[in-house]
Amino acid sequence: MKIASWNVNSIKARLHHVKDWLESEKPDVLLMQELKGLDFPADEFEALGYKSHAVPQKAYNGVAIVSRHEFTVINEALPGNDNDEQARYIEVDINGTRIIGIYAPNGNPVDTEKFPYKLNWLEHLKNHIKDLKDKEIPTLIGGDFNIIPEDKDCYNPKAWEGDALFRPESINLWRSMLNIGYSDAFRIHNNRAAQFTFWDYQGGAWQKDHGIRIDHFLLSPEIADRMKSCTIDRAPRDKEKASDHTPIILEIHD
Repeated sequence: MKIASWNVNSIKARLHHVKDWLESEKPDVLLMQELKGLDFPADEFEALGYKSHAVPQKAYNGVAIVSRHEFTVINEALPGNDNDEQARYIEVDINGTRIIGIYAPNGNPVDTEKFPYKLNWLEHLKNHIKDLKDKEIPTLIGGDFNIIPEDKDCYNPKAWEGDALFRPESINLWRSMLNIGYSDAFRIHNNRAAQFTFWDYQGGAWQKDHGIRIDHFLLSPEIADRMKSCTIDRAPRDKEKASDHTPIILEIHD
């Protein structure tokens, strides 16, 4: 099974890129983040052979899944955080595998309520995926975590000091999810530095390869044992009017 995650930064603006990529790469599942609107083009994906489900929000946030396989929607909000009004979470079951798509809060500026909100949201995520692991449910979590895990995941660590994505509190929550027993899929077979999933629109970041790795897959032990590969597809970031993120692709044995 081939599962991808992509922060599309507006499905309306990027629909043609997403459709082209689906036709080219033919993933079984695509998790999308930052839809930025209430109108989700389900018919466009159905025409390509994909069933879909979206958790949208007017103008901001929003997550969705498109899948060639039948799926059951388990949650449209992060369990334990059901009063959250921001559309950041979708959880489905496909043939006994729990697939979770997330758009974690950015958390900036850190001296506002946005940073505690980020940490609280990630704490709820940690608690929920621990519960799934304790129940031995094969689980993978894909999406924009808005966390730079290590120095090597950033073109210039000093430039990101103090940023919510690179604050010790955010990194500690990431590590706590690894300590539960989840694996950073991309790092299972690849420890090289400068492997990025996001390049800002400003300052020629893409052209200079001044990126960061903030889009991830976390795998429970059952899924990690089935993993074939996890790669970053840089090509879509080079398109005209591209998203500032690019897809990350996980392949697992059925």
